[in-house]
Amino acid sequence: MKLLFYRYGSICEPDIINGFQELGHTILQMTEEITNKTLDPQEAVKIVSQKLFEQPVDFVFSMNFYPFLSEVCNIFQIPYLCWTVDSPVMELFATSISHPWNRIFLFDRAQYDEIHSYNPKHIFHLPLAVNVEQKQKTIQASSDKLIHKFSSDISFVGSLYTEKCPYDKLSKPSEYLSGYLNGLMEAQVRIYGGFIIEDLLTDEIVQEFKAHLPDFFSYPSASYLTDKKTMAQFYMGSKISSMERLRALKLLSNHFSVDLYTASDTSCLPCVNNRGLAKTLEEMPLIFHNSKINLNFTSKSIRSGVPLRIFDILGCKGFALTNFQLELPELFALGEDLVCYENMEDLLYKTDYFLRHEAERRQIAENGFQTIKKYHTYPIRLEKMLHLAFL
Repeated sequence: MKLLFYRYGSICEPDIINGFQELGHTILQMTEEITNKTLDPQEAVKIVSQKLFEQPVDFVFSMNFYPFLSEVCNIFQIPYLCWTVDSPVMELFATSISHPWNRIFLFDRAQYDEIHSYNPKHIFHLPLAVNVEQKQKTIQASSDKLIHKFSSDISFVGSLYTEKCPYDKLSKPSEYLSGYLNGLMEAQVRIYGGFIIEDLLTDEIVQEFKAHLPDFFSYPSASYLTDKKTMAQFYMGSKISSMERLRALKLLSNHFSVDLYTASDTSCLPCVNNRGLAKTLEEMPLIFHNSKINLNFTSKSIRSGVPLRIFDILGCKGFALTNFQLELPELFALGEDLVCYENMEDLLYKTDYFLRHEAERRQIAENGFQTIKKYHTYPIRLEKMLHLAFL
């Protein structure tokens, strides 16, 4: 089949292109949004429409959901396939989610449960994957100098969310509101395997929060989005993620050497080694492979799914120490393919334990790698996607 891949610059796009090509499909790419970050939907509609007139395809594909692509494909009567890699994706609540030409694949089952009823026959749950071959080529081609440069006892690659936390715009909340929200967040930061925030937000709390937060997010066109979902996922989810990451990294760096690859401000973590941003294709595989322990702190807005970082770590034959997620046991053998921590104290204990037990750590990394190769590559996922999309 021939497909039009609308790209925005997601780190997994090159791997997905390789996966489609490995399955024998022809790919046309649209990269305007990568080079022009001010591209508006109206202009994008014209570009996509012109492309489809000039070069007809069997379907259009993107990472995450673009309402304007859904609208265009609905007019052209061409299937629109998309696959989420982020959460929250506020565009999933656009009413265009209901178009019959959509084929929407969601990596987080909580996302699926939330929006499936809007288009029951055309919304599916599909976990993420990894390009093992590309990762291993990069690792095998690395020099001794690069191996040394990217070797760590403990590493984490990712944002601290401190620089992009919309919750921090909250202005002069009442003592009651501040206390209520802080209590909720303190409870959620200790809970793995469940997201309690939305259920515990009252309408009154949501309205008061909006009153103290300038420019509260609202979807710009018709949508199924509620203020409660926006507050829980968009605002509080990122704040709780920031709280957890800062606490975990501070705790670990007070006892061990911790390397952090991030663009976030780390001035509040004086014992962490800030290594700056890592190049996705050239450096991240080396970090994951050569770190004794790779940390994963799943964003709290990913309520049940397994984030891309886990697949990438295991695809590099790295050892992963992660928080628990509901979908992890469905994909991996806990304690055999990777290791989960239950709380901050357990994180500290397991970090210390696996730093001192190299043979066990290496065996777990090997097990995870073999599981990834067998069950979780892009050709495997994309073949399933196409099967479901074109039943």
